[in-house]
Amino acid sequence: MSIDRRHFLTGLAATFPGLALTDLLARDGVLSGHLHRPAKAKRVVQFFMAGAASHVDLFDHKPQLEKEHGQQWDPGEGVELFQSSPGASTKSYWEFRPHGACGKAISDIVAPLGGVVDDIAFIHNVVGKTGVHSQGTLLQTTGFNRPGFPSAGSWVSYALGSENDNLPSFVVLPDHRGLASNGTKNWSSMFLPAEHQGTVIRPGAATPIDDLFASKTAGGYLTPEADAAGLEVLRRLNGSYAESRTDDSRLSARLHSYELAARMQLSATEALDVSKEPSYIKDLYGLAPEGPGVDDSTINVKAETEFFGRKCLIARRLLERGVRFVQIWSGNDNGFPRRNWDSHEDVKRDHGPLAAGMAVGAAALIKDLKQRGMLEDTIILWTTEFGRMPCAQGGGGRDHNPFVFTNWLAGGGIRGGVTHGESDQWGFKPLDRDHPTQVYDIHATILHLLGIDHTRLTVRQDSLDRRLTDVHGHVIREILA
Repeated sequence: MSIDRRHFLTGLAATFPGLALTDLLARDGVLSGHLHRPAKAKRVVQFFMAGAASHVDLFDHKPQLEKEHGQQWDPGEGVELFQSSPGASTKSYWEFRPHGACGKAISDIVAPLGGVVDDIAFIHNVVGKTGVHSQGTLLQTTGFNRPGFPSAGSWVSYALGSENDNLPSFVVLPDHRGLASNGTKNWSSMFLPAEHQGTVIRPGAATPIDDLFASKTAGGYLTPEADAAGLEVLRRLNGSYAESRTDDSRLSARLHSYELAARMQLSATEALDVSKEPSYIKDLYGLAPEGPGVDDSTINVKAETEFFGRKCLIARRLLERGVRFVQIWSGNDNGFPRRNWDSHEDVKRDHGPLAAGMAVGAAALIKDLKQRGMLEDTIILWTTEFGRMPCAQGGGGRDHNPFVFTNWLAGGGIRGGVTHGESDQWGFKPLDRDHPTQVYDIHATILHLLGIDHTRLTVRQDSLDRRLTDVHGHVIREILA
């Protein structure tokens, strides 16, 4: 009788003894045969600007908007906006200037990225499917605009595993003010084994990792020895329970998380401690002298630079210790005053500090990885759920634009200093509407550089072979080195 390898390994992963074996197989690229070609990269960083960053104010220079500024915007076709009617054409709130040998023009508010534009491939013709934040965010993080599907980070973790037994393979660094739209669904493993969900770490918080250490309010009776003994009893009981329920990965994942937590008590604490980093590195990332205690009672550049830069520095420390996928968030879910990129009322007020802080941290990470020889096998992806319109909303805002926006990639086999795909003269829709770039193409390209054929990384779910790219996706070969 023949045994299907996928079903055999999936069943094995749900058993207590199988955890160690499947982890080894994953780290060796054997699990389900996921390595299909020589890899250019082995790790990924995803920057996500929650709330929808404005491409026409940051990276996609539109001289036509400068010519038409203040005039009623008219693209010659019907326009359906999320919560407004088309207003006047509105040029960028910041000047654009050329940078690098490639001469790429970017906005002054992200000028720190000018020093690394020759390492970046910009894609200006990305299209979404919806102007709703929750759906747009899920589309970019999971490849689907509805719940129920694993994050890209979970797919990478499932395919490649971790290079370090003491750290998770997929780590999430959220905005310190809260989670973005959809919350934990953006890094859930869904129908993949539960151990591949993202592990949330909050750099600078009093408790960066939940439940890693025993509570200090336990009355003093919970000693390290008692804690270890209790965990050992729990391990045996859970192991017996898991072996009788091989079709449920949740308990085996919980076992895995307990074991990982015990190992993380030393390794994660060390990875999160930036105090011994040299001053020039802290300065590179824009860390404030007062650290995470910097005043952010009102949104300001110093605070945003500290918060985003610290996450980028922690990301570098995690990557060099073997973490496969790090997701870094800027912005939380909607509230007032705004602390995200959803600038309906005032682009300058919101985008200014957020973009300035993001640019310092992102540029620092690229430079730091490059000087360590790590950029060549680390992929960096910058994205957001959709863009913003070329016309004004109210006095100084912009409405949602799912019709076209910008992504950029760097490192890990990406050809820098290039632009692939253009938007039209206003940044309203793709210049070539028949050949836009979709999130499936971005994901297919990243998997390709990791040595994975996106059409073959599948898991059987609900009688379908599910994959990150659904039934779509093409590798963007024009941006490959």
